[in-house]
Amino acid sequence: MLTAAFILAALLGSALAQDTKVAVLNPRGTPPPIPLIPMAPRPASLDGKTVYFVDVKYEGGASLLRAIMDWFAKNEPKVNLVFRQKEGPYDQEDTKLWNEIKQKADAVIMAVGH
Repeated sequence: MLTAAFILAALLGSALAQDTKVAVLNPRGTPPPIPLIPMAPRPASLDGKTVYFVDVKYEGGASLLRAIMDWFAKNEPKVNLVFRQKEGPYDQEDTKLWNEIKQKADAVIMAVGH
């Protein structure tokens, strides 16, 4: 940080001595706009529906999902519960799992961390 200040001071000093202007850019840049996508509508009931619980292997995610599944088993016994772990790291596509979910799931709960 101090080195950057010295370099900037040296540049500004030589620029001011020459009466030239220095253009400074914002290092944060301009992020692109984020398209808003509405959430899926809630089903009137989960009775008879299949809910997938997907763990992306973030620390503690599987135990959190199992605890939620325990609650569903006790309080919503008519809901079909399926636990799956995503293959590969968080940012890697798991096409096989997503296709299974598209075909068989009525809802998904994912534990993604943070």
